[in-house]
Amino acid sequence: MGSLKWIVGFLGWVSGGPIGALIGFLLGSVVESGVDALRRLAADGMDPDGAAAGKSGMGGTYRTRTYSAAEQRNSFMISLLVLSSAVIRADGRVSAAELNVVREFIRRNFGDAAVEDATRILDGLNREQINIYEVGAQIAMYMNYSQRLQLFHYLVQIAIADGDFSKSEKDVLESIAAAIRLNAADAASVIAMHYEDKDSAYAVLEISPDATDEEVKTAYRRMAMKNHPDKVAALGPEVQKTAEEKFRRIQQAYETIKKQRGMN
Repeated sequence: MGSLKWIVGFLGWVSGGPIGALIGFLLGSVVESGVDALRRLAADGMDPDGAAAGKSGMGGTYRTRTYSAAEQRNSFMISLLVLSSAVIRADGRVSAAELNVVREFIRRNFGDAAVEDATRILDGLNREQINIYEVGAQIAMYMNYSQRLQLFHYLVQIAIADGDFSKSEKDVLESIAAAIRLNAADAASVIAMHYEDKDSAYAVLEISPDATDEEVKTAYRRMAMKNHPDKVAALGPEVQKTAEEKFRRIQQAYETIKKQRGMN
């Protein structure tokens, strides 16, 4: 069993609200000491460093203070675990390939010692009923738009990991996108990055195939700015690295359209 040093002490804003209620309960199954204190923190809407609670929100208490980079990063990881559970179970089965995407993400960000704890937490989440809309409301309140877009990118990667993107998975992803307040076109763009057909490059840039050349150029500039890797730098190098890959897919889509049209 891991020590949870990778997460305990830096829970950030996920220590309160509906996410805190879930995690505060589940930590009891992975930590042999300090469980009662952690549960109290989640229930009281306080962080492990003693920060006081602020305004109330859906499903729990939300804080108004500024969170450190470590707290933002760990809150992102916990949010990913919670929503991953909803995506993984969407098609009525738990895919080993999808679980491995989550495990590898934790391994790359926190090391081998964190994988066992994260797996236990995810196993616990897979036995719980996740209210996407309550969880999503909390995430939307605390994560900036670029971070939420990156979170959704990971969730899509999880859904397609087993090579079968079912309607139920698509429905859950669309519900999550709405819950975390993503623009529908942005969500469709992320999905299009993982599927290639004759119009997918246009979908990535959030335009239709009948767009003018000038509209293509404007769309590319808009998407490049919105998805720039620097916007998620606070979440750590691994998240930024994945954001760079998403940024390259946007560039590739633009280059594909330019080649098809003979644009300069």
